[in-house]
Amino acid sequence: MSSLPVLVLNSGSSSIKFSVYESAHGDRSKLFEGAVDGIGTDLGKFWIKDAAGKKLVDQTPALPTRAVAFALVASALHSSDFPAPQAIGHRMVSGGPTVQENQRITPELIDEMESYTAFAPLHTPIAIYIMREALRLFPGIPNFVCLDTYFHRTMPEVAKHMPIPDEYTEMGVRRYGAHGVSYESIVYQLEPKVPEKLIVAHLGNGASISAIRNGQCLDTSMGLTPTGGIISGTRTGDIDPGVLLFILRKIAETTESATAAADQLEIVASKKAGLLGVSGLSNDMRDLREAIKTGNAKARLAVDKFTWTIAKWIGSFVAELGGLDMLVFTGGIGENDIASRAEICAGLGALGIVLDPARNNTRGEAVISAENSPVTVRVIPPAEDLMIVNHVIRLMGK
Repeated sequence: MSSLPVLVLNSGSSSIKFSVYESAHGDRSKLFEGAVDGIGTDLGKFWIKDAAGKKLVDQTPALPTRAVAFALVASALHSSDFPAPQAIGHRMVSGGPTVQENQRITPELIDEMESYTAFAPLHTPIAIYIMREALRLFPGIPNFVCLDTYFHRTMPEVAKHMPIPDEYTEMGVRRYGAHGVSYESIVYQLEPKVPEKLIVAHLGNGASISAIRNGQCLDTSMGLTPTGGIISGTRTGDIDPGVLLFILRKIAETTESATAAADQLEIVASKKAGLLGVSGLSNDMRDLREAIKTGNAKARLAVDKFTWTIAKWIGSFVAELGGLDMLVFTGGIGENDIASRAEICAGLGALGIVLDPARNNTRGEAVISAENSPVTVRVIPPAEDLMIVNHVIRLMGK
């Protein structure tokens, strides 16, 4: 086959990102990428740019629903302006306890994954919708699911198992983790010299951290759902269960049903907490940094809570790994927020982590540790779409 374009679809709560790679004969070159943003808002955007960054499409359409949004993507990809995809890879946070391997998508598989929506409630519904639409709008084209949880499947039982009665464990309640495609891409980029003891911090609006030994996940911060672990843009991170019970009882006082009360609690824990909840201002680190400059104490507390929590997780993972060779920052905050990296590492000298302020004063890929730092500290952007393409080609070969 002279050409094998692979379409990658990565859906979010209000966006659909996509890219197309040429993958024939071992090639992995990106042909173009795009997104529809602002679904369900008055700020809809639809753009496509080529590998050189030139805008091919730049529109501000009304995007009242995800159906309208994905129809725009499909229409563009069916036009003669772009190569028709020969395979499609879908990013999926979690397939639940019964779907743990990356594999070809069938209607039956979609139904199975949908039954575990509660394991990633903010992500699964739109991912499921996009899969069904892709099967309908691209008939005959093989579709494959690539799971974030796939990378974390190597965790030992002591890390996976939750301290709960067996009846709930048997329902699939355990630690699954997220951002696995990002972590896998960091390991891929470090090959063939992957450090034995590696910690990667994926810091963005959703934030997590993983301990990686010899390229395999040993432990990760997110649990059953992406709400656990580190405080994120709008998520609590790990929290005393008694706090959630207290909030639930307060909600139940004015709610008609248990299900409605649980739904409201989910909104509090996943959409109104985290940096937004503490600051009362924003879930965007850039906004909080600007507010700190004006003396906003709540913004300062929110950021301190974020960096303090990450430093604690790094310390605990160093203990699990029995030392540390390399720390990698990735994700939007990890790559671009110089101050957050400095604040996280400021108290970690005893663990061998020493930043060079001049090297850290950069955005994008870099080594930012001091020459005398026992631990190498790097910034590496993730290559998630590339990893999905690699999985698609591997699975097609089967």
